[in-house]
Parts: sequence; structure tokens; C-alpha cells
Amino acid sequence: MSNVLSNFDTWKKFLGDRVDAAKGAGISEDAIAKLAYEIGEFLDNKVDPQNDEERVLKELWDAGDEHERKTIAGLMVKLADRQ
Repeated sequence: MSNVLSNFDTWKKFLGDRVDAAKGAGISEDAIAKLAYEIGEFLDNKVDPQNDEERVLKELWDAGDEHERKTIAGLMVKLADRQ
């Protein structure tokens, strides 16, 4: 996982591949967004940011309330889906 996190473009591609796989498996957009939120919570609590982009995301995540964090997670899914 640390190799994936070391480069933001690699991280976006990794997420994009997972979003595509989830959609291919029939998982709804809402379920994907909920999972993205749960992953964001995990990363916030357990993983040190590996680059400047991840540090900005962590600072935004930490500044946001639950609703705002869900918005960030949803936006990350959209960003990854464009890869």
C-alpha cells in the first residue's frame, strides 16, 4: 500500500481501478461513496500522508465535519473515476 500512496497519480489510478471494479460488480454509486468515506476515516487515523496532495486532503478531512468528509470522499470517487 505504501507504494500506491507515494505518488498521487498512482493513488488516483489505484482508486479509479477499484471504482471501475466495484461498478462492474454492480455496486451502487451510494455504496461506493460510503465505502470511500470509510476508507478516508481509516487513512486519516492510520496512515501518514506520503506527499503534498495527501497532506492537503488530510488537512481538509480533519477540518471538515462528517457531511463535509462525505463530500470529500464523493469527490475523490469522481476524481478517481475520471482516470
